[in-house]
Amino acid sequence: MSADPEQHMVLAVSTVIFSLRPHPDTGEFTLWLPLVRRIRDPFKKRWALPGGPLDNTQDLAEAAKSTMHRTTQVQPRHLEQLYAFGDVDRSPDAPERVVSIVYWALVRQDEDLQVVDAENVEWHPVEEIPSPLAFDHDLIIRYAVDRLRAKVTYSPIAHAFLPEEFSLADLRRVYEAILNRALDPSNFRRQILSQGTVEDTGRRMTGTAHRPPKLYRSAPKSSRYALTIEETP
Repeated sequence: MSADPEQHMVLAVSTVIFSLRPHPDTGEFTLWLPLVRRIRDPFKKRWALPGGPLDNTQDLAEAAKSTMHRTTQVQPRHLEQLYAFGDVDRSPDAPERVVSIVYWALVRQDEDLQVVDAENVEWHPVEEIPSPLAFDHDLIIRYAVDRLRAKVTYSPIAHAFLPEEFSLADLRRVYEAILNRALDPSNFRRQILSQGTVEDTGRRMTGTAHRPPKLYRSAPKSSRYALTIEETP
């Protein structure tokens, strides 16, 4: 499809909001995200990522935060720009060309408790998205998931899903949810402790039936980080 020189262009901001929730069938934590059912053309009644045209009074990050609050009533601490999507034919049924600046947000478990259900908004496991979505939002979600799964192996981004203090078992469950597979607990523990990205708080978890596990917190960024993921034998 060739570009029309007279075609009007719209700049939009969309947000991929990731949270960890139990899967309704297995009970295991998995990645979820909210989708919004469109109520007008183009792509009326299809699901889409939260977002919309950029308001002239907002900067990009403000627009992403506004979208999240309007959709879920939550304002996650972790928000960063993901990518720009502007293929000429990404919205062929729209009256104008739409270029989207996409952000992603990672929601902590305590922040997820603040989520409020809104009309025409539903949360879905990332592996069970009701495809096809509006525009190229299937592609955007897959890009975001792939990016998260890659980044978790070379940075401590998984900590963004956890409270200030956490056990190594909690951290491993975050990795397993992101990567969608079980990990070897002993190997995971050894590698995480060798990276220097967590530090012992000197406290232990309370309310457990057995010997309470140690609590850790995020440490200053380590100069080296490379996690070799090994599945459970």
